[in-house]
Amino acid sequence: MNVLIIGSGAREHAIAWKLKQSPRVEKLFVASGNAGTARLAQNITIANDDHARLKQFARAENIDFVVIGPEAPLADGLADKLRAQNIRVLGPNQNAAEIESSKAFAKDFMKRHNIPTARYETFTNFDDALRHVETVPYPIVIKASGLAAGKGVILPETFDAARDALRHIMLEHEFGAAGDTVVIEERLQGKEVSVLAFSDGVTVKAMPPAQDHKRLLDGDLGPNTGGMGAYAPVNVPEHFLDEITREILQPTLDGLRAEGRMFVGVLYAGLMLTRDGARVLEFNCRFGDPEAQVILPLLESDLLDVFEACVNGTLARCDVKWKRGAAACVVLASGGYPNKYATELPIHGLDAMQNRNAIIFHAGTKLQNGQAVTNGGRVLCVTGVGKNLGDALDTAYTAIRPIRFEGMQYRRDIGARPLTSPNPSLSRRGTSSQPSP
Repeated sequence: MNVLIIGSGAREHAIAWKLKQSPRVEKLFVASGNAGTARLAQNITIANDDHARLKQFARAENIDFVVIGPEAPLADGLADKLRAQNIRVLGPNQNAAEIESSKAFAKDFMKRHNIPTARYETFTNFDDALRHVETVPYPIVIKASGLAAGKGVILPETFDAARDALRHIMLEHEFGAAGDTVVIEERLQGKEVSVLAFSDGVTVKAMPPAQDHKRLLDGDLGPNTGGMGAYAPVNVPEHFLDEITREILQPTLDGLRAEGRMFVGVLYAGLMLTRDGARVLEFNCRFGDPEAQVILPLLESDLLDVFEACVNGTLARCDVKWKRGAAACVVLASGGYPNKYATELPIHGLDAMQNRNAIIFHAGTKLQNGQAVTNGGRVLCVTGVGKNLGDALDTAYTAIRPIRFEGMQYRRDIGARPLTSPNPSLSRRGTSSQPSP
C-alpha cells in the first residue's frame, strides 16, 4: 500500500516509524515531515492547510491510505475532502473533530451525555467573564475554546492573574479566533492520566494509559507547553481501563454517533483522577504528542492493520496486542520555548546513540544542506523502552547526553513521581458534569 501521513511533528515521526515496520507498506510519504521522517519516508513539501495540493498529490501517487496527525487539518475538514475522493483516511470528519476544536462544544456535549467533567461556564463577553470570576466559589481554569496549539489553558492563582488572562485572550486576542469564546471551569485536584483509544465509530479499544508532563520546568513549574515528556503505561488498578471505556470512552463515541458525528480515528481523553473519581479535562481527536511517542513503541500489532480496521468498521474483530514493559520520552526544546525562540540552529550528536531501545523522534527539525537544524519550539523527543519505567527513563536520559544545540532545555524529572494509587472509581458522579449555578 502507498501511505501518506499528514504532519511534521514527533507524533508523525512516531507514526511513520511504526508504519514502516509493516510489510504491507510499499511507499511512505509525509507532508511535510521533518529531518527525522526524511530517513524513513519521502517528505513532500505541501502544507497541512493546502487541501487542494494534498488531494492532487494523493490522486497522482495512487495513495491508498492517509493518516492525518495534527488537529488543525482535521478541524478544517481535510478528512471530509479526502473521503469525498474515495481515499481512505484515518481521522474524524470535521463535525466529529469538534470534540477538540471547540472546548465549549465539548463541555456542552459532556453535559448532554452525562460524561463526568468539571463544573463550567462559557463566555463570549469579557465583562461577563470577569463578573463570573469575581463570584465563582472554587478555583478556576481558563481555556480558550478553540485550537491554541496546547497553550490556551491558564491556571490563575489570583483574581488579578485571572483578569489578566481574560484580557490577553478576549481583548488582546493572544490566541486569535481561538479565544473568541472562553470556558471557565472548576480547577480539579488529583493526578492526570491520558487514555487514548482506537475507534471505528462503533467500537472503541483503549491503549495503555499514559501520563504527560505539561509544565516547562522540573517540579511541574513554569508555563504550560505542548508537552515536555511522557511515560506509559501508568500504574493503575486492574479494571481501570474497563471502567474508563464503559463510563467515558464508549458513551462519548455513542453520543457523537447519535448526533451524526461518526468518529473514526484516535480518541484522546485527558482525565483527572479526583477523590470522587475520574473526570474529563479535555478530548482530543487524534494521537497526543508526546503520548504517541511512548504508546506506539509498546504496540505489538501491525499499526496499518489496526488503522485499516478503524476505517473499515471492523475494529471489534481486530486483536490489538501490546508488549510488556514501559516507555518514557523526554522532549528537548528550544531556548525560550514556549515563548519566542531561535531556529535553524545546528543539532549535534544525533548519530551517537547506539542503544536499540532508544529512539529519537524529530519534532521541530528540518534539513539544511544535509544538516539537521532546529525548526520549532519542541525540537526532539527522545524515547526509551525498557522492562519497567526505571529502565525506560535510564535509556532515554542516557541517549540525551551526546545531543546538543544552542539553548537546548529539557526536564530532568520526567516520570520521577509516577502515578501509583489513583482512585479511578466512577461510581460517585454526583452533579459535577453540570454547569455551576
